[in-house]
Amino acid sequence: MERVAAAKRNGKKVTVISTSPAETQRLGIWVGRRLKPGDVISLTGDMGAGKTLFTRGIAEGLGVLRGQGVRSPTFTLVHEYKGRHPIYHIDLYRLRGKELEELGWEEYLCGEGVTVIEAAEKIAQRLPEERLDVLLEREGAQRRRLVLVGYGRRFHPLVKALAMRGRC
Repeated sequence: MERVAAAKRNGKKVTVISTSPAETQRLGIWVGRRLKPGDVISLTGDMGAGKTLFTRGIAEGLGVLRGQGVRSPTFTLVHEYKGRHPIYHIDLYRLRGKELEELGWEEYLCGEGVTVIEAAEKIAQRLPEERLDVLLEREGAQRRRLVLVGYGRRFHPLVKALAMRGRC
């Protein structure tokens, strides 16, 4: 994986090029191993860019067994997984109207676990200031560009460590 570090609007930024689904998942594992209760990860990118695969890696990094089958919560909005900390995997892709409030999504953010939000651009203005944003972009059949931007004291060091790290 290639890495390029830079600063972005008070956030620390690193760009990672993944050449395979396995590399994308390994990056998610690396991130997941470093997450704590209350952490929020926002994911954006087109369908098929690897958001759920990255989330699967995060879950594995948090101790969720591979056999538990992390999958896209597109039709149920939220899946919960048990790992070192609970993982709340929210997908807002099909979100309509007041479903977000009915979901009680803010309770997940303040909960005892890690919250991963797919299609987070739908609520960009409502996301917590302290978070990790991950943009996944397709650059071919297997190649992905992942742009990770860490906001706040919690995520600046994580992004910096990723920028300085070798292969995942």
